[in-house]
Amino acid sequence: MTAKCIMIQGTGSSVGKSRLVTGLCRLFKQDGFKVAPFKSQNMALNSYITRDGLEMGRAQATQAEACGIEPSVIMNPVLLKPRSDKNSQVIVRGKPFGNFSAIDYHEYKPKLMQLIKESYDELARDNDIIVIEGAGSPAEINLRQRDIVNMGMAELVNAPVVIVGDIDRGGVFASLAGTMLLLNDNEKAMVKAVIINKFRGDLKLLEPGLEMLEDIIKRPVLGVVPYVDIYIDEEDSPQSEKERLMQKYDRSDNAVMAKEGQLKVKVLSLPRITNFTDFVPLGEFPGIQLSYVSNGPIGDADMVLIPGSENPKESMGFIQSRGWDKEIQALSKTGVVILGMGSSYPLLGKTLSFSSGFGIKENIKGLGLLDVHIELQQQDSARVLGKISDNLPAPADVLSGSEIEGYRIYSGNIIQKGKEINFIKTYNCSDNSLDGLISATGRTLGTFIHGIFDNPDFTMKFVNFLKNIKHDESVITTNAKPFNFNKFKEAEYGRWADIVRANIDIKKLYEIIGIEI
Repeated sequence: MTAKCIMIQGTGSSVGKSRLVTGLCRLFKQDGFKVAPFKSQNMALNSYITRDGLEMGRAQATQAEACGIEPSVIMNPVLLKPRSDKNSQVIVRGKPFGNFSAIDYHEYKPKLMQLIKESYDELARDNDIIVIEGAGSPAEINLRQRDIVNMGMAELVNAPVVIVGDIDRGGVFASLAGTMLLLNDNEKAMVKAVIINKFRGDLKLLEPGLEMLEDIIKRPVLGVVPYVDIYIDEEDSPQSEKERLMQKYDRSDNAVMAKEGQLKVKVLSLPRITNFTDFVPLGEFPGIQLSYVSNGPIGDADMVLIPGSENPKESMGFIQSRGWDKEIQALSKTGVVILGMGSSYPLLGKTLSFSSGFGIKENIKGLGLLDVHIELQQQDSARVLGKISDNLPAPADVLSGSEIEGYRIYSGNIIQKGKEINFIKTYNCSDNSLDGLISATGRTLGTFIHGIFDNPDFTMKFVNFLKNIKHDESVITTNAKPFNFNKFKEAEYGRWADIVRANIDIKKLYEIIGIEI
C-alpha cells in the first residue's frame, strides 16, 4: 500500500521547514506509524555519508533519525553543494554527477524528475506516512516552470501542502498572504493550511491577526509554534544554523565560565564551511568555551579548529586575507593546539595540490605547520571505523587507542612527509588504512575524518588532552563524564515533537493527510 503524505513548504528559506519536518517525523513515530522524510532537492554544504558510502543532505539524515530509521539517499535524491556563488557540485542518488552553473542546472532539472519520482515511490512502498520538505519558497515565480522541489513535487505525488511562515523575522501575515497571492489556481488548491513558526510572546495578542489572516487566505492556521532553544541538525540552510550555534556558544554565561578556567576553542568561520556540526559535541562538553571567529584576530585560544569547506583554495585565501595564517603560526609556536578537519586538513602542510577533477592546476601555499605536501583527491566518501594510533607524541599520547567512528568525503595522497606521525588507523578502508597526521610536538593534528567528536570516549580524552596542555586543574572536574551526543539528540527529538504536538491541531493535520484517528 502506498504511503499517505504531507508536504511542508515555506514562505522563504530558514523559516523552520526542516525543523518542523523533524518534529512531525518523531510525532508520527510516537503515534505508531512507519514514517520517513523526503526532499527531492537539497542545497546544503553539510552533508551526511550513509552506511554504504553515499552522500545526502544532513537535514534528511537527521529527520530519518527522528523517524528511528537508517538514512538513505532515496530520501534526498538530489543534493547541491555550492562551490562558488554561481556554481555547484550536483550529487545524484548519493554520487557526484557533475559541476553545474546555476543556469545550466536550471535547464537540466526536468531530466531529474523521473529519478525523483522513482526514489519517492521506493520510499512510499515501505512506509505509512512520508513527510516531504520543500525548499525556499513556492512563490519564486521565476523558477516555477522547472520546479522539482516545491509545487512541482507536490503535483508529482499529489501531496497536500502546509505553508510555514516565520514570525520572528516580522511580516509573517504579509509573507503568508503574499505567497498565496503568487500561486496559480492549481497550486492554491493544494495548500490546505498554514503554520506560524518561531513565536515569542502572548498568543492572545496574536489571535485577532490569525482570524484576519484566515479570512484573507481562506485557509486555516494549523497552529502557532513557539521559538524554543532545542538542538536539531537542520542544515538545509547552513548559514542560519551556524548563526544559531554562534549565538548559543557566545552567550554571556559562557564568557563568565571562561573566567573560571574554561578551555577556549576558536573555530574559523570560513566561507562555504561544511559539516560544522563536527564540533558541536565538543562545544557541549563541560569545561569547553567554543566560539566562532568571523572577523578580527583569533585572540587568546587553547585550540584553533579549521573546519572543512567546499573550496579549500578559497578558504586559504580567506585565512590569509584576515591575517589568520600568521596568527595561527604564532599561536602554534606557543603550544596552542591546531586541528584541521576534512578538506582543510591539507592546509596545515607546506603546500597543497589538487587532482585533475578539481580543475585547479597550481599548488597552494599552506600554513606550514606540518612538513608535508598533500594532493587532495576528488570525492571519496565512506563511513570509517578506526582507532587513534598508538604511541602518539606527548601530550597527545592520552588519545592513543581511542576507538572512533566517523565519515570522510575527501581523501588525499601524501606526496612528501617529514617527522609527522599517522593519527588514525582505519579498519574498513583498505585503500587508505592510515588517515591524518600529528606533529612531533603533539599539538598540530589533521584528519579527513568527520564526526570524531561524536564518539564520547574520544571526546573525553581530547578534552583531557587540552587540559593537560593548559596545566589547569580547574578546567575539568574529576567527576566529569563523557557527553553522549547521540543520547542528547534523541532526547531533543522527543522534546521537540512534544512541543509541536502541543501547539498545532493534530486532529486537523491527520485529516489533511487522510488518516482517521
